[in-house]
Amino acid sequence: MGKVLQNLGSVWQFILFSLKGQELDSSRGNLNKAILLLAIPMILEMFMESLFSIIDIYFVSRLGINSVSAVGLTETLMTIIYAMGLGIGMAGTAIIARRTGEKNFTKAGSATVQVILLSIIFSIVTGILGFIFAEDMLTLLGASPEVIQEGLIYTQWIFAGNITVTLLFVINGVFRGAGNAGIALHALWISNLFNIILDPIFIFGLGPIPAMGLEGAAIATVLGRLLGIVFQLYTLFKKSTLNLHIKRNHFTLKARTLKRLIRLSFGGMGQFVIESVSWILLIKIVSLSGNAALAAYTIAYRITMFTLLPGWGIANVSATLVGQNLGAGDISRAEISVWKTTKFNMIFLGFFSVLFILYPEYFVGLFTSEPEVLAEGIKGLQLLSLGFIFFAVGMVLGQSINGAGDTKTPTIINIIVFMVIQIPLAYIFAIIFNMGAGGVYLAITICYSLHAFINFVVIRQGHWKKVVI
Repeated sequence: MGKVLQNLGSVWQFILFSLKGQELDSSRGNLNKAILLLAIPMILEMFMESLFSIIDIYFVSRLGINSVSAVGLTETLMTIIYAMGLGIGMAGTAIIARRTGEKNFTKAGSATVQVILLSIIFSIVTGILGFIFAEDMLTLLGASPEVIQEGLIYTQWIFAGNITVTLLFVINGVFRGAGNAGIALHALWISNLFNIILDPIFIFGLGPIPAMGLEGAAIATVLGRLLGIVFQLYTLFKKSTLNLHIKRNHFTLKARTLKRLIRLSFGGMGQFVIESVSWILLIKIVSLSGNAALAAYTIAYRITMFTLLPGWGIANVSATLVGQNLGAGDISRAEISVWKTTKFNMIFLGFFSVLFILYPEYFVGLFTSEPEVLAEGIKGLQLLSLGFIFFAVGMVLGQSINGAGDTKTPTIINIIVFMVIQIPLAYIFAIIFNMGAGGVYLAITICYSLHAFINFVVIRQGHWKKVVI
């Protein structure tokens, strides 16, 4: 018994060490240990990001089906913004991981500042456009007049404050590239804690604060993320232990670094934009089946993302490992890290796949009691869960290629799978074969399986090992 407790104590100490917020040089030492030290905070980081969405939809669902639909449509539109933030963050992770592997910390600091400046520029432009054309975009997605009336101000708030989600993603990408996943996790802890506190206060009111309904949910989201960014910036510029050596002369736009970042960012953005546009078109197809199907899709999608985002955390481990080890010149170690991380993610998401297939009603039932929405949501969650193993493989292998600095190849793969194949397949299943929303879910599962296979072939070919950035 004493030995068991000693082992448990050692595991707990290991977990606490991984959460401290210290840089990890993954180019040396035990690789399994390096994977776990990065994976624990990255899984928890993505778990916290998915918790952000789940809590929002939990409180919003109390406002009615139109509010849930408005949030679902806005979330679909915001995937373009997420794509922008993730694309720039991906570029930052790749470059900073490579510079960290090379032990060139001054260049890593310079790249950090350029990444932040680039994300601010993009956020301002997209925020203005999104605010102005919010109603047009909701109409284009098939929102009913009732949904637009209830949800327009929510959409405008979310777009106006999009700089908060972009910077949160981008700066966390910087920390991950430097091997410091713990600080990225701390930022999301702060962000989500305040969102949990502020959501019910602004939605339902408390004391002198009036009930603001759906608008209150948007305000709580923006404020929560803003507080997370304040912590990120304080840590970035004040913490002396960081290997990101930022100097005063870094705070000017540097054409050469920006050109490299933009090239890598557009590849990363392209991947997420293609995937996001695909989700937008898919939700358009689902909306043809009515508000109940749309609400069920929103719930099933949120539950799926709640699970897949921690899986993306594991995939981000591979990007950091590949970047740092290629920077250190250890190609063999970079390749081994890819396969080890893939197996870990398959086990992780495989567990949730079984759980959601066997007991979907417990999870969908948390968000709705309406029989039609519940039935549609259960069917959707089960069909999506069938592909979780393939999701696990595809996301790790794709992120490994990105981490090497090749963002073009995964973009091409996404175009083929998610646009050329998935959209027509979903339309055929849902409309021509009259399968409704179930046909959309089935098409998603099939295409993510294909995505995993193509990425596997690309990784085996090995061209990613020779990329120079």
